[in-house]
Amino acid sequence: MSNSHPLRPLGSVSEIDHVQLLSEQLGALVPGEEYSDVTFIVEEKRFPAHRVILAARCHYFRALLYGGMKEAQPQVEVCLEETRAEAFFMLLQYLYTGRASLSSAREEVLLDFLGLAHRYGLQPLEDSTSEFLRTVLHTHNVCLVFDVASLYSLGALSSACCAYMDRHAPEVLASDGFLTLSKTALLTMVRRDSFAASEREIFQALCRWCRRNGDDAAMQEVMSAVRLPLMTLTEMLNVVRPSGLISPDRLLDAIQTRSESRDMDLRYRGTLIPEENIATMKHGAQVVKGELKSALLDGDTQNYDLDHGFSRHPIEEDGRAGIQVKLGQPSIINHIRILLWDRDSRSYSYYIEVSMDELDWVRVVDHSKYLCRSWQNLYFPARVCRYVRIVGTHNTVNKVFHLVAFECMFTHQSFILEKGLLVPSENVATISACASVIEGVSRSRNALLNGDTCNYDWDSGYTCHQLGSGAIVIQLAQPYMVDSLRLLLWDCDDRSYSYYVELSTNQQQWTRVVDRTKVACRSWQTLRFEKQPASFVRIVGTHNTANEVFHCVHFECPAQPDTAVQEGRPEQDPPEPSSSSQLPRPPRPSRTHSLLPGPTAPPSSSSSASSSHTHH
Repeated sequence: MSNSHPLRPLGSVSEIDHVQLLSEQLGALVPGEEYSDVTFIVEEKRFPAHRVILAARCHYFRALLYGGMKEAQPQVEVCLEETRAEAFFMLLQYLYTGRASLSSAREEVLLDFLGLAHRYGLQPLEDSTSEFLRTVLHTHNVCLVFDVASLYSLGALSSACCAYMDRHAPEVLASDGFLTLSKTALLTMVRRDSFAASEREIFQALCRWCRRNGDDAAMQEVMSAVRLPLMTLTEMLNVVRPSGLISPDRLLDAIQTRSESRDMDLRYRGTLIPEENIATMKHGAQVVKGELKSALLDGDTQNYDLDHGFSRHPIEEDGRAGIQVKLGQPSIINHIRILLWDRDSRSYSYYIEVSMDELDWVRVVDHSKYLCRSWQNLYFPARVCRYVRIVGTHNTVNKVFHLVAFECMFTHQSFILEKGLLVPSENVATISACASVIEGVSRSRNALLNGDTCNYDWDSGYTCHQLGSGAIVIQLAQPYMVDSLRLLLWDCDDRSYSYYVELSTNQQQWTRVVDRTKVACRSWQTLRFEKQPASFVRIVGTHNTANEVFHCVHFECPAQPDTAVQEGRPEQDPPEPSSSSQLPRPPRPSRTHSLLPGPTAPPSSSSSASSSHTHH
């Protein structure tokens, strides 16, 4: 029997929505005086309105019309100063209908309309109008829009204006709108490192602004934004000095700074293109030094082997060799990605430097004392540069440095550096982060790093080593500063393990950061220690209460929170060691249930994570 009521309509027609009709009927009240009980006078034009509608739609008008002021009396007239009639009429239409046609309005009316939305606290309207203005920016209106956005502290609109002005700096400086900027907006614009016009163009534009707008105090503040040391001596003597706007002492200081400072210490301006690789032919980049130049910037990060698909240079003691990229224009960068040739297990060491003139180089990444492999995600404080040089210092196989791909950009992504190394917040011991298990035995090469913490049993899903022989060693793609690790020890029965963990950056010197050789440990292990640089992690089992093999299911670095809860396996802190240093050892299980490889019968299908080096 159906539970539906015979008079109850179907769900698809049970809700009536006549908002469009309501909007049209209320909108019809705007031009006329029918039922009106208040009149606004704007630029000597009369706008009859309805107090209850305005009060319902806007807190400002509610206070104005019902707040005990003289305007709160019936049949009153309200004069609005500093308001344009055309913009106010658009506002009334919006308040009555919830609609506004922005594309048909003139720019100056739009800006007045935005001002009214801000004045009356109509946040959704302010946001929508700002969003539209961001789509219609051009050279002749961007300064006007930026001035208004700065006045009303509209962050998103201001940022969009700045980004547009950065990309079109010379054209903006030459526009009539530039001369109408307020001093505050003007200084905000030209003090940006990313406002990448020539200093001569900026100086001449500021001179024009000062002649039109500035008093003596304003002129001095505005002209202080010019970065005089970036100008040539000829420009300072033949362009700046005749203007009379720069004092002789300041001019002499600028000449001294230019002659005595390192080139890379000068406050250069550069193009800013966030989150986009600018080391491409599209952006005018080219490889100017190195062998097999054409492969580096072609964007192909899949098709490379022993013979092709990479650029290279011979590794020399003096570091004169290298692979050098010239960017299309001076640019602001803080992030570089490179792909080291990784078709075998070799590792490389290298450093990266940047320059504006190919003479003065600043090292932004120094991995010359670390072993690295595959993709390198590198971060450093933002720098303006025109040239980037990658210099290989070591290859574990031969004396050649091989580079498959190079990318550079500016990123807004937050990062933390300590001693020049990245402090990771996410797990970097993953296959996608190019980590690998280089020592240890497993049926699947990187089972330890594949993130699977559920599917393991007596025969698979773990990595192991014989107690007293070898270890489990993980190589991270690049050196990181780490202070925690996380392990999952095999826990399908009640056995416990003991172990210790060491870190290294070169596989030669090892630092022990965790010592649980005298502790009975089971299941999840969260390990914390003093922050250390690490490219390699070595886990050495020292005891197993069931047999002579150490088994680890999962490894992560740094330790990630809440993993155990999400995966349904409670994390267990190891118990404190007993007064006796000898751990109890229960009888070994029968061979049909023993974990393989055991001390006497390693599985024939297991594979070592180590592999031979291939020369190229």
